[in-house]
Amino acid sequence: MSTLPAREAYRLWAPRYEPETAVSFLEDRLVAAVGPPPAGRRLLDAGCGTGRRLRGAGAALAVGVDLTPEMLGGEGSAGLRAAADLRSLPLRDASFDLVWCRLVVGHLPDPSRAYAELARVCRPGGTVVVTDFHPAAVAAGHRRTFRDAAGEVREIEHHVHPVEVQEELAGAVGLRPVACRDGVVGPSVRPFYARAGRLGAYREQRGLPIVLALAFRRGEAPTRRSAPPSPDFGGGRSPRRGAGG
Repeated sequence: MSTLPAREAYRLWAPRYEPETAVSFLEDRLVAAVGPPPAGRRLLDAGCGTGRRLRGAGAALAVGVDLTPEMLGGEGSAGLRAAADLRSLPLRDASFDLVWCRLVVGHLPDPSRAYAELARVCRPGGTVVVTDFHPAAVAAGHRRTFRDAAGEVREIEHHVHPVEVQEELAGAVGLRPVACRDGVVGPSVRPFYARAGRLGAYREQRGLPIVLALAFRRGEAPTRRSAPPSPDFGGGRSPRRGAGG
């Protein structure tokens, strides 16, 4: 099975992307746990896929950006959406109260430019939430795969970025860590394994972290750059906790 770069992989996955998975289910719970609710805030979803996470968010402004145009064309998507690279966002500085970058940074060999852009578009005092496929899952042999429209299993390019590396990159651009949590295989995702006929795998993997979530508070403005026009999580850093049920 060959490994595909992210843009090509999501182009092929786009027609079948909507169904929820164990990973996306856990990831949703983690984002709700580590970050503020989007309701009433200016929200950016950087790497939004089909834009499904913007539905029902209740944000005062909801913007989604994704590298793959085919992912943005689905019916029922919400918010303002644009095809763009996370490492060069076509958005003004300090435009958003809450910035999501969900299950994306692992597709980048070097996420430093991505972190710089996430910090740039977040207002001082705002929150950046980053999630990723967990390094422990990769170490256990898990890969990021999907079935394309023909039913063939494909693997997506993935790069492991340890927590300490991501926090260092974030700190360099004015983002202070405030939360770090793991999403582990547990009873809440057992139905996904059951529907796939993989309860044996569930028993083997129970307790394995498969999703990582980090939350950051934006401090004073990092180095600014010009950009074309376009449209609380408080306290000290939380200890790492699992979320899997």
